[in-house]
Amino acid sequence: MTAYRIGIDVGGTNTDAVILDEKLAVVASVKRPTTPDTGEGVADAIDAVLAASGVDPALVAHAMLGTTHCTNAIVERRGLGRVGILRLGGPATTAVPPLEGWPTDLRRAIGEHAYIIAGGFEVDGRSIAPLHEAAVRAACARMAGSVDAVAVVGVFAPVDESQEERVALIVSQELGVPVSRSARIGSLGLLERENATVLNAALMQTLTRMANGFVTALRDRGITAMPYFGQNDGTLMQLEYALEFPVLTIGCGPTNSIRGAAHLSGLTDALVVDIGGTTTDIGVLVDGFPRQSAHAVEIGGIRTNFRMPDVLSVGLGGGTVVRRSDDGVVLGPDSVGFRLAREGLAFGGGTTTATDIALAVGDASIDGLTPPTLPDGIGAPAWQAMRALLEDSIDRMKPSAAPVPVILVGGGGIIAPTSLEGVGALIRPDHFGAANAVGAALGDIAGQVEKIYHVPDIERRAAREDAAAEAIERARLAGADPQTIELVAIEELPAAYSDGSAVLIRARAVGRLQDR
Repeated sequence: MTAYRIGIDVGGTNTDAVILDEKLAVVASVKRPTTPDTGEGVADAIDAVLAASGVDPALVAHAMLGTTHCTNAIVERRGLGRVGILRLGGPATTAVPPLEGWPTDLRRAIGEHAYIIAGGFEVDGRSIAPLHEAAVRAACARMAGSVDAVAVVGVFAPVDESQEERVALIVSQELGVPVSRSARIGSLGLLERENATVLNAALMQTLTRMANGFVTALRDRGITAMPYFGQNDGTLMQLEYALEFPVLTIGCGPTNSIRGAAHLSGLTDALVVDIGGTTTDIGVLVDGFPRQSAHAVEIGGIRTNFRMPDVLSVGLGGGTVVRRSDDGVVLGPDSVGFRLAREGLAFGGGTTTATDIALAVGDASIDGLTPPTLPDGIGAPAWQAMRALLEDSIDRMKPSAAPVPVILVGGGGIIAPTSLEGVGALIRPDHFGAANAVGAALGDIAGQVEKIYHVPDIERRAAREDAAAEAIERARLAGADPQTIELVAIEELPAAYSDGSAVLIRARAVGRLQDR
């Protein structure tokens, strides 16, 4: 019997759903408006795609969800859990306290329980100070009843995790709340790793609520498939792993679109332009996967150092509001979002949007709609401004001046011209509007690790084997079939801050989904 996959991507404007067969061909795709309660929108999309495909829910073997829910929670300061922070770094790190430089409103959402406790390590593994366990227990007593999760951050914890592990055990005993450990989240760079760990802790209950709605929607429809969440490197993780590391879902929206674009177009190297209802995201496809950013990433004004796709986002989407100005026209940055079908001119509303411009001036068409009448003098300048913004953004992401192939995806793709300067070929594959949901349904399972090893204390080969084994184990924990896991990349770099005796080893392993 055929085993199907259902992929769902929840965006700020639309929720997309697709069903793929065993050969990963698209059986059906649908688009539904995202609802204020995202669970309702997900349930509606599941109903619609099952009806469109005619697939028996009992034959759905895997269910994948990609969502911007965690990103939106940080940006909007909404639905975040209260976090207690235990930094193991006293007395060496007291000059820069936790949450330094965070926006005031985000600090207020997180809470004010932050403590610096004696502990931490040097880059060569020597102890800065013994762990002060009594201080840990005293901090737990002050946090009791006031936090939903705890972030534990040790100085150079990627070198030695022992103190973090001990503190996590104490917190679990004293408070019984989830614990986020920095050595499992980020790499070198104390403040960036600390920020990522705190965000991960704050998002644990956020993603739990989203996951409960997803699982309920599946079970109510007779779908017993294992749920998976997309992560920001283009791969998947099973539900339990995602709930432990919710911060890894940040950035999975653009990543899913890039992976979906590769699958639908058959290309492995190209630029991907994903036009949604609010923004346009431009990423680089390399060997079928998104190119990862080499720079620290800011999320909601917070600097972090975990892996993210290299994506340029600009404020142009199908719902972008277009206005006249003294200099001609202004595009956005605000958008009507999921209200496009009520507020856009073409739909009988009173707001001029980028979709209205494309319908009236460009080559776009939507079944059942006629081109709207635009305000005087706005059509041609707005169309030119939209073209110029897309061309300039593509040029910024191109690896060279030569024309490049561009895969155009996303529900707002109709606002793009049929040709663009600097683009060798503009490709709109079938089901391009649901590429993000396709990408969510495609993924393999991955595990990645970054660790510091002291080569005088351990042979280089043994260090690489240890890193590889941990990456394989993380892939297994994320839900990969152990029989299919392979080490796909391992690199060795000089460790920052060291005298040359330490190396940073990054290892990545990938495996296929386990059969039900």
